[in-house]
Amino acid sequence: MTGTTHIVGAGLAGLSCAVRLTEEGRGVALHEAARMAGGRCRSYYDSSLDLAIDNGNHLLLSGNAAALDYARRIGSVDELAGPKECVFDFLDTRDGARWRLRPNASRLPWWIFAGDRRVPGTTPKDYLGALGILVAKKGATIGEAMKCSGLLYERLWGPVLLSALNTEPRDSSAALAAAVLRETLAAGGAACRPLVARRGLGTAFIEPALATLAARGAAPRFGARLKKIEFGGDRIAALDFGDEKIALAEGDRVVLAVPPWTAQELVPGLVAPDDFRGIVNAHFKIAPPPGQPPLIGMIGSLSEWLFAFDDRLSVTISGADRLMDESRESLAERIWAEVAAAAGLPAALPPWQIVKEKRATFAATPAQQQRRPGATTRWRNLFLAGDWTATGLPATIEGAIRSGYRAAELAT
Repeated sequence: MTGTTHIVGAGLAGLSCAVRLTEEGRGVALHEAARMAGGRCRSYYDSSLDLAIDNGNHLLLSGNAAALDYARRIGSVDELAGPKECVFDFLDTRDGARWRLRPNASRLPWWIFAGDRRVPGTTPKDYLGALGILVAKKGATIGEAMKCSGLLYERLWGPVLLSALNTEPRDSSAALAAAVLRETLAAGGAACRPLVARRGLGTAFIEPALATLAARGAAPRFGARLKKIEFGGDRIAALDFGDEKIALAEGDRVVLAVPPWTAQELVPGLVAPDDFRGIVNAHFKIAPPPGQPPLIGMIGSLSEWLFAFDDRLSVTISGADRLMDESRESLAERIWAEVAAAAGLPAALPPWQIVKEKRATFAATPAQQQRRPGATTRWRNLFLAGDWTATGLPATIEGAIRSGYRAAELAT
C-alpha cells in the first residue's frame, strides 16, 4: 500500500507502530499532544531530587517477547538488566522472613518440590490451587477461580497478581490472570527472569525509538492535540488539530494510539474501558546499601515492590486508589519507614518524590475486559492501539507494544 499512516499518540503503542512501519519503508506522520513522548512510560528530570526518574517503575520479564523485540529493533536491549536466572527476593515485613523464589528454567515445575526454591511454609500441593485460573470459565473472577487466602496467596499469588493486573485480584479477570501465567510461570523460569531499565524507561524505550524514527524521517510533531476527526462514509476524511487540518488521501491511514477516554471523545460510539485504577510510586534519593537486591517483593506492608537503582530507591504500590487523597508528605514518611527497615538504612527521610497516577491502567475486571475494542473499526482506514485495546493481556508494556505491532500490520 502507498500513502501515509498518521499515528496519533507517541506512547509505547504509537512508537512501536511507527518503528515497525518505518522499518518497512512506509510513510509515517507521528503526532503527540504532549511536549514529550512516552505517555505513561517515560523518564523526566525532577528538580527536587536533581535526578532523572521514571513516572512509574516497570518490571519486564524475559518472556515479554514483544517488548524485547522492540528493544532489539531500536538498539536498546542492553539497557534491560537482570539476573542470569529467574530469582525473586521477598521480605515479609510482619515477621522479618526473607526468601528467594527460584523457579527452574524448564516448563516442568520441579522447583515447587525444592524447599529452598519455593515460598517458606508452603507445600508442593499448595501450588495446585492456581490451576483454577487456567481452567476458569469465561467471565470468571480470580476469586471465583481459586482460593484467595492462606500463606501462599499472601506471599506469592496475591502480590504477583496485584502487580500484574493493578486491580484487587479477587475482583480481577481470571482470563487476564491466566494469560499472564501462561506466558510466565507456566512457561518456566526461563520466561520469568526479571528485567529492569537500569538507566530509566526513557533510555530503554523512548529515546532510542525517537532517534530511530528521526533517522528515518519520522520525528514526532509535539504539541499536536487532535481536536476532531472528520468522517466521510466508511473512512476518515480529515484530522483537525485546531491549528492545522490534514485532509487524508485515499491511501492514507490513521492509527489512534491515545488513552481510552480520549479515543471515546474522538470516535463516535466507541466502547472502551471506563473504570481505572491508580498506582503510587515513591522515589528516594539515596544510594542502595551494598548487596541490596535490585528488586524485593514486600509482604504485609504499604510498600509492595522495592527497586534499587544506582542513585535511588523506588517503591511501587499497585491498586492504590485508597492513597490518592493522602498527602504526599505522609506517604513519603510511611513508605520510607518501611524501606529504611527493609534495607537497613537510617530512619531520617532522604530527599523524596511521590508520583500519583490516578488512571494508570484500566480496571482488570471481567466487565472492563468486555469493553476492550479490537484494533479495527467500522472505518476502513482507522485502527486503534494501546494497552487498553483487546491485546489479551492486562495493561502492560508488553500489551502496549503488541497493540502497536498489530496496528502496524493492519495499516500495511
